Amino acid sequence: MKQNLQSWIEQLRSGNSRALARAISAVENRAPESAELLKSVFPFSGRARIIGLTGAPGSGKSTLVDQLARPYRRAGKTLGIIAVDPTSPFTGGAILGDRIRMQEHHADPGIYIRSMATRGSLGGLARTTADVATVLDAAGRDLILIETVGVGQDEVDIVKLADITVVLLVPGMGDDVQSIKAGIMEIADIFVINKSDREGAERVEREIRAMQSLVTRQDGWTPPVVQTVASEGKGIEELVAAMAQYEAYLQKENLVLKRSIQNWRERLVEMVRDAMLEKARADLGDGRVEQYATQVAEHKRDPYTLVEEIVGKVAK
Repeated sequence: MKQNLQSWIEQLRSGNSRALARAISAVENRAPESAELLKSVFPFSGRARIIGLTGAPGSGKSTLVDQLARPYRRAGKTLGIIAVDPTSPFTGGAILGDRIRMQEHHADPGIYIRSMATRGSLGGLARTTADVATVLDAAGRDLILIETVGVGQDEVDIVKLADITVVLLVPGMGDDVQSIKAGIMEIADIFVINKSDREGAERVEREIRAMQSLVTRQDGWTPPVVQTVASEGKGIEELVAAMAQYEAYLQKENLVLKRSIQNWRERLVEMVRDAMLEKARADLGDGRVEQYATQVAEHKRDPYTLVEEIVGKVAK
């Protein structure tokens, strides 16, 4: 098993796309070998720059990712693209709208595109998105672009994973900034006003600037606002420049490690929670959950004491 795993990792790191696809499938499906695989590839990760793109449905995230890949490929960078799609109600898999819009890149070996279904996860990412990003990172991809599923103002999980978070807004979404400022507005390192050829783009930018004047970020960075028309490729070079500027700022202020520690603090808590939940499910079994649910529904037991007991057993 160890010999096979070592061979697999060597193929993965040498750029073998079939080995990469196998590894991602194992991780996404939580196959028995996925834990050992992730432990083995982790030392080779940490080199890729992870860029998260988030925003409401219809803001043009897929088109922007498609356009953003081009200047990086011209510069000789290799990319991994993770498109988190809604889960199909029929098959349980991803609805592959994003891959359809990125078909032009499929023949390019320097770009690996993977669609992932949310499978019921909230927050804009699938449960295994971070692990898939680790595999792509270990496989030597220079940049990893993660397009979250559009779910609105609570779509903030990407901030725990990305080095740079880009928030997309579009003109004409009603009370534009006010409607979503409670959620994703706070996580933006860069704002993109896409479809800026529409009426109202300048107003959206003014609203962002006005909001920024009221709040100072802990790292002292003021997120720039970039106007794009992704369908025509307009503003893409400016966005690439804005991301490079933010990277330079992080380096200059010695914030790279600090941000990584902050992200891992959040992710470790999440990983522990998920591991304990899986253990609790395995220990309980469907029959016992049904029994407990019946007892609580009939008010024979209170749920608070019951949960304390379950957590106590799992922690042992």
